[in-house]
Amino acid sequence: MSHPVDDLRAGVEAAASAMAGPGAGGWAGIKSRPTLERPRQAEHGDYATNAAMLLAPVLKAAPRDVAGRLAEELESGLGEAVDRIEVAGPGFLNLFLADAWYADALGHVLAAGPHFGAGGAPRFDNINVEFVSANPTGPLHVGHARNAAYGDALARLLSFVGHDVTREFYINDYGSQVGNFGRSVQARARGEEVPPDGYVGEYVATLALEIPDAATRPVEEVGREAVAMMIERARASLHAFGVEFDVWFSERSLHEGDPSDVDRGFAALAERGLTYTEDGALWMRTTDFGDDKPRVIERSTGEHTYFASDIAYAQNKRSRGFDHMIYVLGADHHGYIGRMKAAYQGVGGDPDALDLLIMQFVHLVRGGEKVSMSKRAGEFVTLDDLVEEIGVDAARWFLLNRSHDTTIEVDLELATSESAENPVYYVQYAHARIAAVLRKAGEARVQAALASLAEGAPAGLVLHPSERALIQRLLAWPQETVEAAQRQAVHRIAGYALELAQAFSAFYRDCQVVGAEPHELESFRIGLAVATQRTIASALDLLGVSAPEEM
Repeated sequence: MSHPVDDLRAGVEAAASAMAGPGAGGWAGIKSRPTLERPRQAEHGDYATNAAMLLAPVLKAAPRDVAGRLAEELESGLGEAVDRIEVAGPGFLNLFLADAWYADALGHVLAAGPHFGAGGAPRFDNINVEFVSANPTGPLHVGHARNAAYGDALARLLSFVGHDVTREFYINDYGSQVGNFGRSVQARARGEEVPPDGYVGEYVATLALEIPDAATRPVEEVGREAVAMMIERARASLHAFGVEFDVWFSERSLHEGDPSDVDRGFAALAERGLTYTEDGALWMRTTDFGDDKPRVIERSTGEHTYFASDIAYAQNKRSRGFDHMIYVLGADHHGYIGRMKAAYQGVGGDPDALDLLIMQFVHLVRGGEKVSMSKRAGEFVTLDDLVEEIGVDAARWFLLNRSHDTTIEVDLELATSESAENPVYYVQYAHARIAAVLRKAGEARVQAALASLAEGAPAGLVLHPSERALIQRLLAWPQETVEAAQRQAVHRIAGYALELAQAFSAFYRDCQVVGAEPHELESFRIGLAVATQRTIASALDLLGVSAPEEM
């Protein structure tokens, strides 16, 4: 079943094509498709189109004259779906749709079921989303929480519109940091101060107590065991936050085997003439791909740099056949973008297949004052702390309701308030209120209403403006998800959910549901409540926020 707005657009194009005639090649002879948009002001109709203005040069006539003729053609073609059409401005057409069109549109939404809006991507890709990838040398903090919420919600959104998505966590378990971590834990186990380049914080002392013989075992073993324990804690914290990964990829694995993935990556670069030796070190000519300077990949000591791992990891991902790879990175990774694209291009990949998204900072606020977080001192506001204080739902909402590339403040007091000022509470309350309405109607009455609407919209209904506005919001959902996925703009889903909840609140204020007369009107309003509840639940699920039946 096609979307009602798509049918409306097709009707506009068919009318314009008929007016253009075969001599102009029909609508295909016109350079751009007409727009069909919601006017900002309700008095300008339900939808507006610039079709007459595009058609005027073809017909060699004034746009307003063409608009008048096109309006007649549209009224004939759309029939009972349209109430009236008005010419506005230089030649826009404002379409005022009939209540019958809205009633049929609700039927479309209900027929699609709980998956209304899903699968709308123009093409389905195999996409890898790598996110969080925090160093396993410390707890996950609120910055990682934002990264986790965004990456998980983006993966959910991409899956919803039809893509095959792999969620991946890259474990930085190789290199000097593991040794430094081991020495830090061992120092604590011996009752000593950690080395100057070590790690501090109560969690280090806790590991020292939990790792058997940490004071005497080889420091490399202590470091590896400490990293493994931190990974398991991160996994548990993320699970509690509603985040799961399909792949936990070990950086160490890139350096194992003979030849290793790193060796194969170096060989691929050498085949393309992209490496050279200078001062005993091995370099990659990343400047060939727009990077600001060449990069060392193997030091004169024979030690591999972090970039060596990046190259091998890029090649590994490419070998797994992803159409698209998304890296969700921390705010301090701006310099990573150029060299990562260079690495991928260097091993033969298309750099346009990579999207490297930079998350911005999170500030916690309580009582108008910022809550401090000092990594240097080993004092963290951890992911677990945040969840304990405001809960998973509020944490995820407030980390997601602004664009990922803007710094945000999370007001801890607002996040826990049960008021209309708290957006996540407001949206969840709308869902719970609908559930209460449907309980009042009773399961049998709800099913009977849906069955009658499945047979067709009742004739002669006169809709309240709030009903029409709510249906308009519902119809926007499929396009909203597609655009949000294409733009990687998860915050748009939160914005939509809030707008839909507001539209329902207006409907609930203005229109009686249970007990409405006549019986057909009650059925229609029950169906509208069901469609709204399903769509709010879908939006909340994409954000990883629960949709409660009671509050």
